[in-house]
Amino acid sequence: MKSSTSSPIDRPWGIAVHMPTGDPMAAAHLLGEEWASHRWYATQADRDRALVDMQAQPPWYRRGDTPSVRLEKIDP
Repeated sequence: MKSSTSSPIDRPWGIAVHMPTGDPMAAAHLLGEEWASHRWYATQADRDRALVDMQAQPPWYRRGDTPSVRLEKIDP
């Protein structure tokens, strides 16, 4: 499963990563309110597997902490 943060030309299935409104990381001196990331995959199955992995609790987080990013599927 190869992902790319570049163009969806050859990888039309994507995942958009956004911060929720009011997230502390959205401060202007950190990432900023407009921060977003996109990852692109060649197949829907690759994208869906990656989404499950991205939704899992990161092993380096403290117990009880959860990622604040919002993940959204992008379909062609």
